[in-house]
This record gives sequence, structure tokens and C-alpha cells, in this order.
Amino acid sequence: MSSAEDAEQFRAAMRGVKPLATTGRAPRARKIPQARALQTEADEAAVLAELLSGPDPESVDTGDSLRYAAQGVQDRVLRQLRRGNFRREAELDLHGLNKEQARLEVARFITHCLDQDWRCVRIIHGKGNRSPNSGPVLKRELDGWLRKIRAVLAYCSARPEDGGTGAIYVLLRRKG
Repeated sequence: MSSAEDAEQFRAAMRGVKPLATTGRAPRARKIPQARALQTEADEAAVLAELLSGPDPESVDTGDSLRYAAQGVQDRVLRQLRRGNFRREAELDLHGLNKEQARLEVARFITHCLDQDWRCVRIIHGKGNRSPNSGPVLKRELDGWLRKIRAVLAYCSARPEDGGTGAIYVLLRRKG
């Protein structure tokens, strides 16, 4: 087929076709849906579900929460610790001890945990209900002691079912 024959066939095929009326406006652009961060939405939904499944507001302790992460510890790790996602391998209860006794027990306990290569432990310091007007003494002291121990990567107040603001989860460095 030659180009003349092609042109003739095209004209024959187009007979009776009428051009569209023009409005003088550009055609509408199609709307493109906005991008959504699905993982962020899922994380926010999980946090909301966790908040809603918590204890009744009247039963929540209003004491101050403890929270610490050594330099270089990712926020994700602290968030997992706060949610209780690490398996706790040991526990120390400081109820009934004075400041000096508690300091010695904490030092022994951390040393023992490091020797055993335990990563996550719980220390129960109490809420200070039997303390004089100064509030929870051991809680404040423990906060200071643990910040000075190089082997402590992070710690935070426990979940309500594990003692709430009367206990902390402690994350320790690996042995070696």
C-alpha cells in the first residue's frame, strides 16, 4: 500500500465524524488521591487502642513516671521497653529498705544480672506511700543511681499491671 492509498482509507473512515465543540477551557485534570502513610496510621491506631484498653481513669496513679535512655539508644527501643515488650529475666523489690540498703542491693542486683547476661529486669521501688511528706525517696534515688551505671541502656516506669510508677523496667547492655 502506498501513502496515497492510506490517506484515502483514512478519509473514508473519517467520513461523517464531527469535531467536538470546544469550550475554550483546558480539560479538567484528574484528581490523584493523596499518599497515605499506612504504617503511621497503623501505629497511631495501635497507640489509641492501647490507651482505650488501659485502666479506668480513676484508678490511674498520678505519680511521676521515670524515663531515661543513654546516648545512642533509639526511641523505638525505649518505646518497646515502655510497652513491656522485652522479657523480664529478674526482679528486685526494694520495699522496706532504707536508702543505703537499697543502694547496696541495686549494685549487687545489677552486677548479678550483668554476670548472667540478663538484658531486661524490673526493680520495684514503691510509690512512697509510707514516706514522710518528701514523697517517694527510693524512686528519686534510684533514678540518680541508674543514670550513673554505664551498663544501663535505658529505664522507664512499668506498665500499671507491673507496678506502674512504683516500679521500673531496666534495659542492660549485653555482656562483653
